Amino acid sequence: MTGAAKRYGGSLYVLAAEEHLEDQILQELVCAVACIGAEPQYLRLLSMPSIPRAQRRALLEEAFGGQMHPYTVNFLNLLCDEGLLRQLGDCARAYRDCYNQAHGILEVCAAAAVPLDGDARRRLTEKLAAVTGKRIHLTVRVEPELLGGIRLDMGGTRLDGTLRRRLDTIREGLERLTL
Repeated sequence: MTGAAKRYGGSLYVLAAEEHLEDQILQELVCAVACIGAEPQYLRLLSMPSIPRAQRRALLEEAFGGQMHPYTVNFLNLLCDEGLLRQLGDCARAYRDCYNQAHGILEVCAAAAVPLDGDARRRLTEKLAAVTGKRIHLTVRVEPELLGGIRLDMGGTRLDGTLRRRLDTIREGLERLTL
């Protein structure tokens, strides 16, 4: 994530928090990222300096005005004007990071060899909340190559309790013994 994305996303969060609009703006940013990401031609068009600023702003207003808070639309216009619209995803990530910190939320990505059922997800979420003291936002990915166990990525830390990692550790140990 670039410094500009952190600055812009963080500044938008500060404004949204002052106006008690954090949740709404977050959802609108998620929507804007999805919409613009789904149409690469649209992003390319909005990023062309040969198209006058007023026309690019009109395109954004047509797409998002009336459906999103003016702060969100103005933010998109600002990124467009500054040639930073390609960094919208990173800006949204920076916004979410500020949101999570302010609300005591820890995003955790769990990778498992098989899908976790509702009860396993609930137990894992409760255990992580008890250990961290934070509200847990859990996403689960299925990665069959892990063979078994679970790998957690949270707050820049990786906890790997997968069978694949254990087998790799054993293999590495055996290779050291044979050298």
